[in-house]
Amino acid sequence: MDTHSKPIAQRIEWLMEHARRHAATFVSPDAVLARQRYLAEHTSAVAALKCMDGRINLSVATHTPLGIIQPFRNLGGMFDLGWPHLGEVLANYVHDQVVTGRRVLLLITYHYSKSDKQRGCAGFNFDTEAARAHTYAIKRQVEHVFGAGHNTVYPIVCGFETDEDALVLHGTNGEPLDVSRLAARDQEGLRPALEKLFPDMPGQVRFDLEPLVLGNQARIAEVRKIERALDVEHREWMICVGRGFDFLHMPNLALIIGPYSPNLDEPIRKAAGIIEDNMRAGRIPDDGFLLLASAPYNEVGTDRARAELKSRFLSQFAADVIRAGHPALAAKMQVRTAVLDWRSRTLETIAAA
Repeated sequence: MDTHSKPIAQRIEWLMEHARRHAATFVSPDAVLARQRYLAEHTSAVAALKCMDGRINLSVATHTPLGIIQPFRNLGGMFDLGWPHLGEVLANYVHDQVVTGRRVLLLITYHYSKSDKQRGCAGFNFDTEAARAHTYAIKRQVEHVFGAGHNTVYPIVCGFETDEDALVLHGTNGEPLDVSRLAARDQEGLRPALEKLFPDMPGQVRFDLEPLVLGNQARIAEVRKIERALDVEHREWMICVGRGFDFLHMPNLALIIGPYSPNLDEPIRKAAGIIEDNMRAGRIPDDGFLLLASAPYNEVGTDRARAELKSRFLSQFAADVIRAGHPALAAKMQVRTAVLDWRSRTLETIAAA
């Protein structure tokens, strides 16, 4: 289905069905057993700070089972651990892993296209150097919070080249390892390369990094055998605010705004302007757009109840920002408020405030 050109009601119906299919796949016996088998062998938790761009699907790019890599997504891939909510969410995530004896491998990503600068990150005005510099600033913040010794949390600055889904790992001395240029898959040859790149990396973390690199090599080989439409026109027709949008790993569909920055109104206004421009240029129908708010929960009871309040607040806040800054666009706004069961990745719509 061409989701961009259908009437808004059909687009929303397609989206909810897509979310249901994603949840069904996530809880299928094959997927659950694959996660269990993977985690039994690779004990390091893997998380990624990344842009909301749907092209950056690290699970697909590394041939990793669904649910292994924990994403933190935000418009433009912009983060600051000084933001109170982001700092709390990341610290809680690390704590939950540490109390079970696990280390954390944290991928701090930027993205770019080797064939066309304009296919890079719009959040940094397609300036790859600026995007990379931002990831190094985040890395320094991570080391400030969790320790520069890297014994428990190991941060890696990681480029993502979107033409081939290729990872570029930046070593402790700044030297890059471009996975697209590695020889054929060779685990024995890879180990000394990673040891040279990350000499202070704990052995278990290095062992758990290896399948990500090998999986990325396999993904690059797949991509090189197919024709990809690289020059995809921006046709986003929804604004997503909150967390729990893992099912939206598709290019040019949604503008995802994590609930991390204290100045949440600014990215919401930017996103509304993009939607308005898309309508004005005829890239999407002008009959409506979707505002979707979501908050995840782990347990029923108070945790779910708090998620409901979070999602309702985000929904109301975002709607008010859009109404104030883009009143004509707000008249075309369709609002859905939801919570996400993190255990099953089931998206559950709830009544608005």
